[in-house]
Amino acid sequence: MTFNLSSQNFTATLIMRIRSFLAFVISICITFAFVPVKTFAFSERGNAQFTDVVNTGKANDCPTLDSSLIGSISLSNGDSLKGICMHPTEVYVKVPGTKRKAAEFVSTKIISPRNNTTVTEVYGDIDSGTFTEKGGIDFQLITVLTPGGLEVPFAFSAKDLTADLPSSIQPGTEVSGSTFTPNYRTGDFLDPKARAKNTGVEYAQGLVALGGDDEELAKENIKVDVNGTGVITLSINNVDSDTDEFAGTFEAIQPSDTDMGSKDPLDVKIIGELYGRKA
Repeated sequence: MTFNLSSQNFTATLIMRIRSFLAFVISICITFAFVPVKTFAFSERGNAQFTDVVNTGKANDCPTLDSSLIGSISLSNGDSLKGICMHPTEVYVKVPGTKRKAAEFVSTKIISPRNNTTVTEVYGDIDSGTFTEKGGIDFQLITVLTPGGLEVPFAFSAKDLTADLPSSIQPGTEVSGSTFTPNYRTGDFLDPKARAKNTGVEYAQGLVALGGDDEELAKENIKVDVNGTGVITLSINNVDSDTDEFAGTFEAIQPSDTDMGSKDPLDVKIIGELYGRKA
């Protein structure tokens, strides 16, 4: 009789403990079920189907954030920024002035490439309050057409972007930095007269009789590297504190291509969409 009572007490105790354990497990599951999952803007693009993107130009766009997101992201030494995307939506070229009209920026039309103008997946580190670009798809070759019919090629670049950053990013934050603008073409590119920097001929044969020491002829025929420096201003409009993402606009001013030194560069202003996130 004593044995039966002991068995019953043990069984009852075991059942109570199992119930308590199950209640604990269920409460944990319910808690995690209602915890909001972080959804990154860039991951939503990754879930898109090929048929939703092909021939639409959407692949050239940057991820976007909801306009209601007005959070803040703290920054400190050792942090990194990545996934930086800059999509040009407007391009202006400063055309030379005349006797009656001063030089001014005029609106242009992007004619090449059609849907591949975005600088994207740019990343870099923060050290001593300064962001330094380290890599990514950090330049794109673009050609625009002015209202007067002038085709202006340039390398839209975020290469070597260096900018001083505040201790935090929030809507209204604005930072500026310098960039390196590479040549539109490499030294091995041959023009229609077989002239190039590293190969081909220096002077087209038909120009030899005109005098190869003329300064203008030398400028046109002897190809040299003429790299430029640009300035980019980043303006933050929206910040998601949960995912450490930010979005806004950018404005860049940089020189156009010089055809390896044979032409004077024009100032190009690029305006567009901005996105990035803290690593």
